[in-house]
Amino acid sequence: MTGRTPSRPARGAERDACGIGFVADVEGRVSRGIIDAAIEGLCGVRHRGAVASDAKSGDGAGIMLPLPSALLADWAASRDGDAEGVPGERLGAAMCFLDGRDDSEGDTARDVARACVGDALDAQGLKLVGWREVPTQPEVVGDVARRKMPAIEQAVYAVPDQVDGDAAERHGYVARRRAERACRDAGVAFYPASWSARTVTYKAMSAADQLVAFYPDLGDERVTGWWAMFHQRYSTNTHPAWERAQPYRLLCHNGEINTLDGNENLMRARVGSLGADWPELTGGTDAGDEARAAAEELLQPLIEPDMSDSAKLDNVLELLARGGRSISHGMAMLIPQVWEGRRDLSAEVADFYRYHACLVEPWDGPAGVVFADGLRVGAQLDRNGLRPLRYQVCDDGLVACASEVGAVSVAGRGSVRRERLGPGRALVVDPADGGLVEDDELKHALAARRPYGRWIRDHQVTIGRDQPVDSAAQDLLARQVKQTTVLRPMATDAKEPTSSMGDDTAIALLADRPRTVYHFMKQRFAQVTNPPIDHLREFQVMSLTTRFGPRHPILSEEPEAARLMEIDGPVMYPQGLQHLLLRDDLPFGVAGFDATFAVEAGPQGLPARLGDLTAEAVAAVRNGAGLLILSDRGTDAERAPIPALLSVGAVHHRLIAEGLRTRTSLIVETDDARETHTFACLLGYGAEAVCPRLAFETIADLADRGRLGKQGPSAGEAQESYRHAVRDGILKIMSKMGISVLDSYRSAQIFEAVGLAGDVIDECLTGTPSRIGGIGLAELGQDV
Repeated sequence: MTGRTPSRPARGAERDACGIGFVADVEGRVSRGIIDAAIEGLCGVRHRGAVASDAKSGDGAGIMLPLPSALLADWAASRDGDAEGVPGERLGAAMCFLDGRDDSEGDTARDVARACVGDALDAQGLKLVGWREVPTQPEVVGDVARRKMPAIEQAVYAVPDQVDGDAAERHGYVARRRAERACRDAGVAFYPASWSARTVTYKAMSAADQLVAFYPDLGDERVTGWWAMFHQRYSTNTHPAWERAQPYRLLCHNGEINTLDGNENLMRARVGSLGADWPELTGGTDAGDEARAAAEELLQPLIEPDMSDSAKLDNVLELLARGGRSISHGMAMLIPQVWEGRRDLSAEVADFYRYHACLVEPWDGPAGVVFADGLRVGAQLDRNGLRPLRYQVCDDGLVACASEVGAVSVAGRGSVRRERLGPGRALVVDPADGGLVEDDELKHALAARRPYGRWIRDHQVTIGRDQPVDSAAQDLLARQVKQTTVLRPMATDAKEPTSSMGDDTAIALLADRPRTVYHFMKQRFAQVTNPPIDHLREFQVMSLTTRFGPRHPILSEEPEAARLMEIDGPVMYPQGLQHLLLRDDLPFGVAGFDATFAVEAGPQGLPARLGDLTAEAVAAVRNGAGLLILSDRGTDAERAPIPALLSVGAVHHRLIAEGLRTRTSLIVETDDARETHTFACLLGYGAEAVCPRLAFETIADLADRGRLGKQGPSAGEAQESYRHAVRDGILKIMSKMGISVLDSYRSAQIFEAVGLAGDVIDECLTGTPSRIGGIGLAELGQDV
């Protein structure tokens, strides 16, 4: 068969079902007892992990704690040279995993990595004090862990006196990105588990109860703190690795980010327009847009490509924290609570979430997260509350939070108030802001930072659903395909047709007759530790709200970021689309594109036109178009339609590659969209909204001719029923993956291709698993 290519395996989805927690003193009193309590808590969640066949190598365990200044200061003072006398509070440390080979090649790789770190620190004005070999006891872990064990060293550095705490963290962040890039270019192994003047992470490919024995530092009396957090990893579908152990640099996570591909794609598209106007990145100059965009290239890849979903969430949270937001603010942006339509939520808090929905899409899925930045420590649950987190508040000021009841002993600490975090709720321990800050107080404090409600009212425009199709177009008969078995029940009952669970038809690749490209796409569903959502009984947690327009830089916080158009769902009537384009108050440019190709060009006309279409879209966005309309309305005897999934996917991924995707929105007007699976495909590959012109016209025609029953609905009622059925079907499909918000499902690509060749995947469906190969763009062009 022409166009057949080798299979393409699915990219690894790193997901966990782990034990997590923290302990803290609400008054910020530093003691050894807090560290011991955290170690006890870590051992208390030991059962959450697993071990390898050697019965000793664990999935991974770790502790994050305040930087042990006394320990590092004593080490620095014991060295010869000008490092003596460096005060401990001005020290920072990069906990580095280096090449673990015990040979000359390993020595060379480690020397190269050390030189890269030294150069990066020097470039940021941070002085390398020296390399401290972290004491370890390799015999504690199993044979599998020892074979993979890196060389573990701390690059200890001094922070200049004139650099304040937040600036020091930004300098460290940029230095880390410089070192990572240099090591990557040099081809040497390098992983910084932490890099901070406030915190340090000790983690290993071990079980929870092995960690302290492996790292003697953790038993040193000079290691103290007022907080510490811990994590025991359970690797559900990936192999354990030293780098995948948690905590990461700011958080540890129990759960799964189901929308990971879409989140990662859109974050990658933001590089160059992040709004990172930090002097630590730009060199201290007042950089213009072009200079700032060039400086932001240093942060590429913004998200570490080979790491877990938890690590990628940590990458984005770290960016927000270094960009000036508090860590609790960043968590509220990335994992928002349910706020849409809630009458029991204050208007100010709802406005906070509505504004930030204009900046970033949620990282959706079951998630229990514990986070810390050295100034505060906290925990948060996802909007559905699908992971357990319980906390105890003791009379003596201890707060213990963990995924297990009793992980940390609170005996002898006076009376204890026991609570659990509910869906979407959070708590923070911040000694500088009153100690324990629970959910209501925390959310109201965030909402009071800016007049978010006024910004929304001044700039955001809500669009109504508009009117159904009055009558069918004259060319309806020529455009129709046999879909009445699908459309009629949706138009009359507002539900998808009922059919058997079995499917004995041949897969699209082997079918006797050509099938549309949508038949080659198979939906994925929750199958690890992630429960699906009942979208009928739990509709309160789900949202189809859609926004159009260019997104502002994610690190900005300006009134104009709310300048978007909002609609209650992704299905638009043709008249609604027309009215949108004709609005006088449209705050951004619009560009329309002909998603058809010349029949006389033959099958090769499809890939050729896709290339031209993506180039036209890039040019339009660069010229200021904040809304792109892809339409196959131009289909006739001389022009063949490009399958909408291919046009949407190709434009979406080309804009991502060019760093332009967040500067515009995509609406597709197509005859393709009829059943809910097609809508899910179009939304899953980047469309903000879909206008199913042919479906609406067909339903209007059926109603006008009395084909919907003797007492059938009118044309308008039937179209509204169809629209309701599509919305319900989209929610059902989202719920199978445990996804609640359309903003998260959009571009998440939760599909597998069965029977499509590499050129289709590379050009239009980038990153989609395709295990068996199949037909290419030319064959699809022939089928059209």
